[in-house]
Amino acid sequence: MADDEQQTREDFHRAVNMTATELRHWLDTDDSKAVGQKPDGGGESTGHESGRHIVRILEKRQGEYTDDDYAHMRKVVGYVARHSAQRPSGDDTHTRWRYSLMNWGHDPEK
Repeated sequence: MADDEQQTREDFHRAVNMTATELRHWLDTDDSKAVGQKPDGGGESTGHESGRHIVRILEKRQGEYTDDDYAHMRKVVGYVARHSAQRPSGDDTHTRWRYSLMNWGHDPEK
């Protein structure tokens, strides 16, 4: 299992290119809150909630990671890979596509 965890950590840190501080600041913006799928009753989007979990993971030491953290890391890696493959043509600097990825800790402009 240790090899799987190591691979998960490596993949996660390749996918997440924002620091905890950068992501925390981003999640406070209106643009961050405006994108993503929200539950039927409204509220926080899935990506925004994910971003908060990513911040908690980034602020932990490796030995503090839980099974839930590892599961979320794998989810983040998959989302970033799938969503990155859907890059729109043209200037994507101020697009919902980029903002959604940023909620998941990945800024494609970096």
